[in-house]
Amino acid sequence: MNQKFLEQLTEFIFVEDLPEKADIIFIPGSGFPQLAEEAAGLYHRGYAPYILPSGRYSILTGHFGGVQEKAWMYPGDYETEWEFLKEVLIKQQVPEKAVLKEDQATYTYENAIYSRKVTDSLGMEIHRAILCCKPYHARRSLLYYQLLFPDTRFLVCPVRESDVTRENWFLTEKGTKIVLGEIERIGIQFHDIMREMRENDAAENSPE
Repeated sequence: MNQKFLEQLTEFIFVEDLPEKADIIFIPGSGFPQLAEEAAGLYHRGYAPYILPSGRYSILTGHFGGVQEKAWMYPGDYETEWEFLKEVLIKQQVPEKAVLKEDQATYTYENAIYSRKVTDSLGMEIHRAILCCKPYHARRSLLYYQLLFPDTRFLVCPVRESDVTRENWFLTEKGTKIVLGEIERIGIQFHDIMREMRENDAAENSPE
């Protein structure tokens, strides 16, 4: 295989940072418990005082799609991604007062939008934040959250339990489909955002 070609795609999608002290940990909505488990581990190691899971359910299904892995550990009847992720955090001994609430988002952009509304409503200044997500969801999640928190420094700490990783994604049809699908979504989903940014810049710079 062309390693340099693969490295370019890998480095773009699979963002990963070492954790540092932060103001908050964000979790974009998911039915995978590993995201909240990773966030709980970071919380207990003192990296942030708050965790904000975000998510209602996928706009594609119109309902919570269920627990995707470890269902035997989390057998509840959850109505939203937030409710599920909160349950995981509580079972991981994160105190309820440290878990903030956002249960309206139905896709990644809304995860970021509504999370910003939550932190603003609480008067929180987010100088540094940790983002816990699936490894292959890292770049798209980061782009959306960075868009809504332009002055925040983000550290992406993806989950370690994943069947699709930076080391193996190109070895299977499933991994290739997921990663290239992320690249496609970035290209498709950011057209309107870029157009809006240009229009806003033009309006701000136009003579009155």
